[in-house]
Amino acid sequence: MAHIHLGEGSFPLWALALWTLIGAGLIGVVVYRIRKGGIETRQIALAGIAGAASFAVFQLNIPVWGGIHMNLTGLVGILAGPLLGALIALVVNIFSAALGHGAVGLLGANTLVNASEAVVAYYAFRTLVGLDWDVFPASTGAATLGLSAGAVLMGAIIVVSGVNGSALPRADLTVAVAGLVGLNLGVAVIEGLLTGFVVQFLASVRPDLVGLVDRLGRDASEVTA
Repeated sequence: MAHIHLGEGSFPLWALALWTLIGAGLIGVVVYRIRKGGIETRQIALAGIAGAASFAVFQLNIPVWGGIHMNLTGLVGILAGPLLGALIALVVNIFSAALGHGAVGLLGANTLVNASEAVVAYYAFRTLVGLDWDVFPASTGAATLGLSAGAVLMGAIIVVSGVNGSALPRADLTVAVAGLVGLNLGVAVIEGLLTGFVVQFLASVRPDLVGLVDRLGRDASEVTA
């Protein structure tokens, strides 16, 4: 949902290097964790489907205040998990940049933004489900929280980096970016609701896809006891 829609050369060189290094470090940790712990076949299939859906939706840009859109990263995180979710964020950004949707130099920054959405959404969903929340409010709240975290991180990256060629003082840039973040927070609620409906449907037909088999089995046993 959050994405830095700036052209090549918009960030100073030091900022490009910083976000690229941090993004590469994140992906390095993710790859190490996957190689060490392995992944299930189910997760690979889900990652492929989620990545394709995210990429397709990601290309539908609404030309408002520099461009806003949905990208389903909250749903990606809930279904594929935080590790594969971060890799999907990278892949979607690479393919999007190849199509001119986002600068190549901002791959590191945008991967950080979108990976954070998937990671926060996953852990928020697991936490809320662990607190016995129903599937719909848990997934809606988790996705909204994850997308909101990404929007705030996006704004922070832009303000910290500054924009080359901008005549706005840093204070005015912060105000302008805050407006963009606020707009994205509103879209986060809409995308969160959409994610809630999707996860609720999946939980009703294939609870194993969202990792709820144990919980549903426990609930059923409690009812029959």
